[in-house]
Amino acid sequence: MGDASPTYVYYTVAPLDLPIVVTERGNLESQLETKVCCEVESSSYDRSSSQGTLILFIVPNGSAVEQGDLLVELDSAALRDRLDNELQIFDRAVSQRIQAQATYANQITENQTNQAQSELRVELAKLKSEMYMDSDNGTFKLALEDIERQLDESKNLILESQAALELEKTEKSGIEALFKLGYRGKSDLEQSRFRFMQAEDKLASSMNRLSTYQATRKQLEDYEYRMQKLQLEGDVSTAVQNLAQIKISNEALLAKTEAAKIEAEKTEQKQKEKLAKLNEQLSLCKIQAPHDGMVVYARENSRYSSNSNIAEGVAVRERQEIITLPDLSQMQVKTQIHEAVLDQIHADLPVTVKIDAFPNRTYNAVVHSVAVVPTSSYLTSVKTYDCLIRIQERVENLKPGMTAVVDIHVDRLRGVLSIPVQAVAQVKKESWCYVHSEEGVERRLIKLGRSNDKFVQVLEGLSAGDRVILNTDAIFDEADKEDTAISPETGAEEAPQVNLSVPEAKKEGEASASPAAQGQPSERPRGKGKQ
Repeated sequence: MGDASPTYVYYTVAPLDLPIVVTERGNLESQLETKVCCEVESSSYDRSSSQGTLILFIVPNGSAVEQGDLLVELDSAALRDRLDNELQIFDRAVSQRIQAQATYANQITENQTNQAQSELRVELAKLKSEMYMDSDNGTFKLALEDIERQLDESKNLILESQAALELEKTEKSGIEALFKLGYRGKSDLEQSRFRFMQAEDKLASSMNRLSTYQATRKQLEDYEYRMQKLQLEGDVSTAVQNLAQIKISNEALLAKTEAAKIEAEKTEQKQKEKLAKLNEQLSLCKIQAPHDGMVVYARENSRYSSNSNIAEGVAVRERQEIITLPDLSQMQVKTQIHEAVLDQIHADLPVTVKIDAFPNRTYNAVVHSVAVVPTSSYLTSVKTYDCLIRIQERVENLKPGMTAVVDIHVDRLRGVLSIPVQAVAQVKKESWCYVHSEEGVERRLIKLGRSNDKFVQVLEGLSAGDRVILNTDAIFDEADKEDTAISPETGAEEAPQVNLSVPEAKKEGEASASPAAQGQPSERPRGKGKQ
């Protein structure tokens, strides 16, 4: 039972490849997981109502389905009734739209006809005015020239009547003389007197005609010309105003019919959109699998229950989740990365995945994403970040929630000196190991580099061929036997030197305090667990 020499376990330092691997545990989940929700709108006008759509058929929970398989069929009777009613309304809207378009086209033609007639009336009124007012060949000029010609004829007829009257007067005088002498009879005398009276009447008639033509010319020049001019100018102005009124009326009528046409077209379009929406809602009553996967019924998000209330005959609301469809052939691992190694992990790093349920199988994977915000927890202050690792190959027999171990291959250092982590001791910022030599056990300070869960790279302090001690606890036990001194300063560090500015005006006799000397306490080295 006496003292015995401690037995050490050695490791010979040699240049080897050091793989930098971060190992974490996580859970399996599907890469492609689709949430199937009820997209059929509630038949109630009150969105807050609990009324929903009944499930007529749903595939059993846990069933494996293929793309295109029927998952859920919802009750569509109410939608079909609404669709029939909307079809009748749509037919009426189409009829009204056709009628409104025909009325609009007819109004365009009618407006063009009315405007053309008004423009024609304006042109005719202008031409009629120009025809009457033309100084060369106008209606007034021709009428005036006709009266002047008739006046000339009347004057000539007067001269002829006067000449004829003189002849008749001379002949009557001659006959009267011959009658007195007895050479003519009484009948000859009467005839000569009658012809004389006819000549007088003809002369009077010619004089009256001349007076009448003169009065007609004066009336034409003084009154009829002015009256006709005012009438023709008024006709032109009236025709122009009528044309402007026709244009305004045409625009108003056309705008009215166009508004009716647009309203009918919008009504038809709105009804068409309603029909399309109802047809879409009708198609949404049958939900088909978007891809291959396993059916998982949605569960209640309740603190009192985690059971699923999805079944045939149950009413589901709009946007309520019915089924979750994970694709089990494409899986990924969701794990947590400690903040100490977060800077080493990035997307596209190769990963080896092992599943606890299948320990003899490994899967090739890759880092897909690393969260930028840590996961919050009330139980610990350690910061971890969500990391998704996607398995590259298609898998079989893997289920969501299985435990997986991931080895993230960060780097591989070629031909470096490394020692096992249990051979390293650290106190504060110093690291050392114990090396066996011919003189005995030597404590040697070392500078460490990168590490994994088993080995750590040594940058300075060791050489190839050195033998380091792995069981450092035996050395620590010997040190504890020797270092048994107890003092108030044990474990306390020496106070740092601080330069304090001293005021210029210092009282005489006041002495500056010198820092007390403090001894360096002996410390027990602690074993290194993991770099």
